[in-house]
Amino acid sequence: MNLADMLSYADIAQLSGIAEVYQCECSSHSKNELIQSILSAVQRREVLARRVEEMSVGDLRFLNSLLFEKRASYSLEDLTARAALAADHAPAQAGETGQRAQSGASKTNGAAADKGIGAKKTPAGGRKKAKQPAEPASPADERRSAIARFKRYGWLFGGITQQTRYLFHVPEDVKKRLCDAIEAQFRGGVEFRDEPPAYRDERGLMAKDLERMLKFVRDHDMPLTAEGYLYKRQLQQLLDVFSVMEQAPAKTAFRFGYGRRFKEYPERFSLLYDYAYCCGLLLEQEGELRLSDRGREMADGKETCDPADLYRFWLRLYKLPVPNLQALAQWIMRLSRHAWVTVDSLGATLLPLVKPYYYDSEKSVFEQRTLAMMLHLGLLRLGETAEGEAVVTMTPQGVLLVAGSEIGFEDALPWSYGVM
Repeated sequence: MNLADMLSYADIAQLSGIAEVYQCECSSHSKNELIQSILSAVQRREVLARRVEEMSVGDLRFLNSLLFEKRASYSLEDLTARAALAADHAPAQAGETGQRAQSGASKTNGAAADKGIGAKKTPAGGRKKAKQPAEPASPADERRSAIARFKRYGWLFGGITQQTRYLFHVPEDVKKRLCDAIEAQFRGGVEFRDEPPAYRDERGLMAKDLERMLKFVRDHDMPLTAEGYLYKRQLQQLLDVFSVMEQAPAKTAFRFGYGRRFKEYPERFSLLYDYAYCCGLLLEQEGELRLSDRGREMADGKETCDPADLYRFWLRLYKLPVPNLQALAQWIMRLSRHAWVTVDSLGATLLPLVKPYYYDSEKSVFEQRTLAMMLHLGLLRLGETAEGEAVVTMTPQGVLLVAGSEIGFEDALPWSYGVM
C-alpha cells in the first residue's frame, strides 16, 4: 500500500505525531486535515532530503535494510534484528567514556564532600547526596528507539487487520521517495570521469571457469585432505586453467566468514567452489572430490550456468559478514550505471553503510569483498584513468542482474561463517 492508504487507517494520535515531526500547520482534531498536511509535506523533495541528511549512521543503515526488498510486512523481531545489525558502535564507546568521566567526577565530588568543599548541608547538618548519573541506554532500548523514530516519520505502520496487527509495513511510495532522496545525496559525493583508455570486463568468465573446474574434476583424480580441502598441487593446477589468475592464500592470512572453503582457497575460486558444492555439482565423498550427475552434464556442455544464480548465491554467501551487501550493490549500480566514477569517491560516499568485519576494515569490505567480487561476477568494469585513478562503471548485464534480483534479510547460507 501507499502512504495515503496507510494514513487513512492510522489513528489520530499517530497522525498527530507524524504531523508534528513534519511541522504541519493544521488542526490536530481533524483526521482529514492531518492526512492532507502530511501527504503535502512528504511529497516535497526538500523535506525528505533534509530528514535523510539529519539521520544518524545507524538509522541510515537500518533504513537501507528496508528499501530494496519487495516484501509486504515485517515482524517486530525482524525489525529489531535489522536495527541491531545497523547500530553504530561508536556511540556506545562514547557512552562508556562518558561513564568513566562521570565515575571520575563522582569520586572527585565525593572527596570534595569529605573535606566539606562545595557540599550543601541539610537543615539537620547532613550533606545532600550527589545526584547519580543516568544509566546509559541499553542496546534493546536503542533498537526500539530506531523503530519508534521510523513510525513517527511515517515510514513504518502497524497492520490493519486482525491477522497483521503485530506486523509492520513500509509504504511503497515512501520507499521510492526515500531512494530518490538518498541517491541525490550520494550522487553529490561521487566524482565522474570520462571513459578510461583501458579497463577490465569479466562478463561470462565466471561461468566459463565453473565449466573448466567441472571438466578438470571429471578428468583428474582429486583427493582431499582430512579437513576436506584440495591438496596444494591440485589446487594450483586448477587455478592455472582459470581465466582469472589467483594465488593460494598465504598461511599467515586469518581467513573466515566468506564461505565454506574460504580458509584455504582464494576469493574468486572459493565462491565458485562453494557454488558448485551448494548446487550439487561437486561431491565430497570418501576423501575425494567428484562430480554429480548434474555436474557431469554441465562439464559435458549439456547445461550452462545462469549468471543471475551466481549473483544471488554471492549475496547469500556474503550476507552474514556484510549485512547491507544488497543495498551496497544497489547503490553502486545506481551511481555508476551511466558513467565512470572514481573508486575513492564511491567508497567515501558508501562507507557509512559498511561495518568492519573482524580482520576486515570498512575499506577492505567495500573494495575487496564488494567491488572486486562484482567485477568477477561481470557486474562491473574496472579501469584506470591517465592520471592513475581507479574508476568503475556497471555493465549492461550488471544493471539488469542487480535491479532484477533480491534476497530476503534472513536468506543467508547457514555455513557462511565457514562451519557446516
